Amino acid sequence: MKNISILGSTGSIGRSTLKVIGAMPDKFRPVLLAANRSKEALLEQALQFKPDSVAIGSRADAIWLRERLSDVQVISGSEDLLRLIKDTQAHITISAIVGAAGLKPTMAAIRAGSQIGLANKESMVVAGSFMKHAAQAMKIEILPIDSEHNALHQCLRGEKVSEVKRLVLTASGGPFRTYDGSFDNITPNQALKHPTWEMGRKISIDSATMMNKGLEVIEAHHLFGFPSDAIDIVVHPQSMVHSMIETVDGSYKCQLSKTDMGDPIQYALTYPNRIPSPFPGLDITAGLHLDFFPTDETRFPCIRLAYDALEIGGCAPAVLNAANEIAVEAFLQEKIKFTDIAKLNAICLEKRGKSEAGDLDDVLAIDHSVRKLAGQLIKIGL
Repeated sequence: MKNISILGSTGSIGRSTLKVIGAMPDKFRPVLLAANRSKEALLEQALQFKPDSVAIGSRADAIWLRERLSDVQVISGSEDLLRLIKDTQAHITISAIVGAAGLKPTMAAIRAGSQIGLANKESMVVAGSFMKHAAQAMKIEILPIDSEHNALHQCLRGEKVSEVKRLVLTASGGPFRTYDGSFDNITPNQALKHPTWEMGRKISIDSATMMNKGLEVIEAHHLFGFPSDAIDIVVHPQSMVHSMIETVDGSYKCQLSKTDMGDPIQYALTYPNRIPSPFPGLDITAGLHLDFFPTDETRFPCIRLAYDALEIGGCAPAVLNAANEIAVEAFLQEKIKFTDIAKLNAICLEKRGKSEAGDLDDVLAIDHSVRKLAGQLIKIGL
């Protein structure tokens, strides 16, 4: 029986994790469920799974939950959450808090000696080297849950790094892969309609700009140690091949599964073992058709910005991520155009990309300053 903490339990990854746990009650037990808001959903989860503790963002929501959860510890606020993570004996922590806000809780779990199931790519983008060093010091693993990096993790098992030529991340291409209208006029509702996956609002917009793939390149670099010129992206609309590797002798090794996050979540929860899945698998005889296309950096300039940030190094990825989070939120609020997302990201990377940090607090300070800069640029107009 493994104890599981879920940071971001009411989001799509958190819900999928609880679905896997619910199907294997003899193997996993959730001990901590944390959400920023969605008190009703968190209450429902707590009543069903009976964790030791729940955490929520606001004090008022915590009071509301305490009135309804007599046998569960309820805490609120970010500082209390960090203390609770430190005191919770979790074998695995699922890190699914959206954006850079997930960095401190994930680092707290690492320092508490918990294995990490990482679904929060922004944490690795912002502070990948710090997270890797902390994990190595605690002798724990960071297991990726994002389907692409989870696929790479599986493809690399048993391979010598020296025999791998490159990593290949697959991308659905998002809702605008073949769009023939004006990108300037794309609305938030259009951008939120992903053709393959059901995801949260922020990652859906990142998929529409293909910034998510750029961030995944940076994450893959930190997770697996490959340089930027050995990490490529190909567009694969069917989203059946979740990623692949090419070996030096020209062979490809890919991972296929259905488009369901339960598969990579189960892989992370059961690693290093594999156990039978309680869910239906992919039927490869059901008319399987696979297409692969090159990416178009002219239509999707955020891809090149991510490679640029990785090549600049230092805090440049953190700068890009902070700018992008502000840009995405501004687009969702219809304060900027779809094409302004890449434009704002490029300006911030140009102005702050060479910032340096000596520790995690420096990284967070740079993150804060870039968010402020991006907000100011939006106010005065790009």
